[in-house]
Amino acid sequence: MTKFIINAHGRLQEWVAEEKGYFALEGLSDYELTSHPLLTATSEEKSYSEAVPDNKSGAYQTYEQGREASVSCACHWTVNMAASANLGQLWGECYTVTPCGIFVPETSAIRRPEDLADVAVHVGHQSGSHYTTIQSLEPFLPRDRIKLKFSGNPTDRVDQLLSGVAKAATVFGPQYYVVEQLGFRKIVDATFMITALVPANADQQDVRRYFNAIRRAQADIDVMHQPYTHYYAKELPERHLKLVDVRRFGPGERLVFEPYTQEVYQRTHNWVDERGIFSAENTGHGGYQEAVIRLDAAE
Repeated sequence: MTKFIINAHGRLQEWVAEEKGYFALEGLSDYELTSHPLLTATSEEKSYSEAVPDNKSGAYQTYEQGREASVSCACHWTVNMAASANLGQLWGECYTVTPCGIFVPETSAIRRPEDLADVAVHVGHQSGSHYTTIQSLEPFLPRDRIKLKFSGNPTDRVDQLLSGVAKAATVFGPQYYVVEQLGFRKIVDATFMITALVPANADQQDVRRYFNAIRRAQADIDVMHQPYTHYYAKELPERHLKLVDVRRFGPGERLVFEPYTQEVYQRTHNWVDERGIFSAENTGHGGYQEAVIRLDAAE
């Protein structure tokens, strides 16, 4: 039997499921929790001058390179596009919703979304922060006045806010709670959906066992998340962990066991295409039936 590899996603559910023995209860005994390629506590601190170099390696690129995982997560825009390009299949039986926001330093003169016109907001390239920043600012600004700076992963963006080189940055997950606790000001909410990508060689029944275990963990977190916030310490680099008290953090990502429907799939794909986020040659054209796994629909 091949070991089931799980990429942690900076959230509580996998750690709670492991603590409670839910993976084994659901029949998934031979598994390994690994670090997410972009969300990792071992992310090295970088030195920043006034100019942050462009970094166009983000979530989508990790799928192009191939993640060594039986199930892994990213924003639903990226997973949608990756599945459409035959880099795996989107798990269509559930998704998560994660708190996210565009933050600025406490001393910043920026106080409204409109004040972000022509201001470079630091985001990850073709990652959740990329798409959600556009989505959250479009009600306030013309598209040509929404400016993005591709500046690395969420940990990098916290470093950039702390060092003062980022006038604004979009963060989610534990990084959201870090900057919130340190007094950075949220200008606009940018909450977004996350889905899972399953490679072609994964056992789909094992994937279902994994999500059944995660569902049990979600129920525990919903009742009382405070006993589990210490697990955020596994997801943060020491330099950020020592600045905050994870006992004050919230529950973070929440799983929603509703289908990722064909209408949502196509609407999301169209939204990405309309904004030219991918070049024409890199835009997949796989349909919903090929790109999305819906075991419930097959039963």
